[in-house]
Amino acid sequence: MMPWTEPGEPLPWPASTASFDPQRAHRLYNDYLACMADAESHGFDWIISNEHHFSPYGMMPNPNLIGAALINRTKTARIAVCGNLVPILNPIRVAEEYAMLDVMSGGRLIAGFMRGVAHEYLAYNVDPNESWGRQREAVSLIRKAWTENEPFSWHGEFYDFDAVSIWPKPLQKPHPPIVLSGTNAESAAFAAQQHAIIGMAFIGDLSAAKANIAVYRDEALRCCWTPTSADIIVGQSAVIAETDEEARSLMLDALGFFNRMLTGPLRVAQRSVIEDTAYFNDPAVARGHIARLAAQRVPSIDRLIDGGAIFCGSPQSVVEQIKRVHSELGNGIFSLMLKVGNLPDEAVNRSMQLFKSKVLPHVADLDRHGITAATMAG
Repeated sequence: MMPWTEPGEPLPWPASTASFDPQRAHRLYNDYLACMADAESHGFDWIISNEHHFSPYGMMPNPNLIGAALINRTKTARIAVCGNLVPILNPIRVAEEYAMLDVMSGGRLIAGFMRGVAHEYLAYNVDPNESWGRQREAVSLIRKAWTENEPFSWHGEFYDFDAVSIWPKPLQKPHPPIVLSGTNAESAAFAAQQHAIIGMAFIGDLSAAKANIAVYRDEALRCCWTPTSADIIVGQSAVIAETDEEARSLMLDALGFFNRMLTGPLRVAQRSVIEDTAYFNDPAVARGHIARLAAQRVPSIDRLIDGGAIFCGSPQSVVEQIKRVHSELGNGIFSLMLKVGNLPDEAVNRSMQLFKSKVLPHVADLDRHGITAATMAG
């Protein structure tokens, strides 16, 4: 997430920048980019960046800049931008920048189209009630911009362009793989309708994740295609240490900072917007999301491991946890957030080393497609 890791009191969203130190941020960016690029040598197939605004939670308001910075630092890892918050952005700009990244990287881009979290619509002065409509139209417009060779016009409900003809076009044909969120049934069905990879992070409840994947698979069949395990991403925070005790101690401290300093103010902002708008079309989904936000306040390591939200422990324990989640969900991609809160950099580096030497050899071939390891090591 590229978090701001200085101690202090939680800052309400949008956060004051009175305590922001640009020189400290300069060092953080350098350290985060070095760590993310180094993940390639530790067996990670993807390196992920994402987008957040107005908060110490994540210093990546433009994840495409991070993707560009990683291209020449890596050779084989996919550059996964998960992603651009397309409902609050100009979709033509997103199409252009993604096409640039794909060409520059030699066809290594994974293109995420995220709806984002509810309060970030306020950051860019976009009505949260328009979230789903903008998402659906933006994805269609971007795909056409990528694949249509002749200039075309677009006059939709939310976007209006007299002439579209982007240069360059993506290297991957017909376009880069697309990732869409699948955290509820509606988003899971939309991902299937778009023939996209489905992504879920910090799931916390294996039964709910399994239900969303079932919706995704059923809808895909109705759309005349069959997803494989490689079309399913599940994301966890992860700490790997020599012993379970050490890993749990590190994770507990890091989650304490993460939940108090980084996500605490965001939960308040999200809840306010969700309760006052139709960001979620289904009121039951909105209530469920608010309940999950409340559950994050008091982390229990055992509960989070049982729910599939985190991987934490010795290499042997983490291997068992990965195998268990895979057996339940059938996913072929694990996205590991290794910089949990203010977890020390040396602990992040040690997690990567143990992952490469003692975890990956035991999970790389869990199914016939193999397991892809993606990292949000920053």
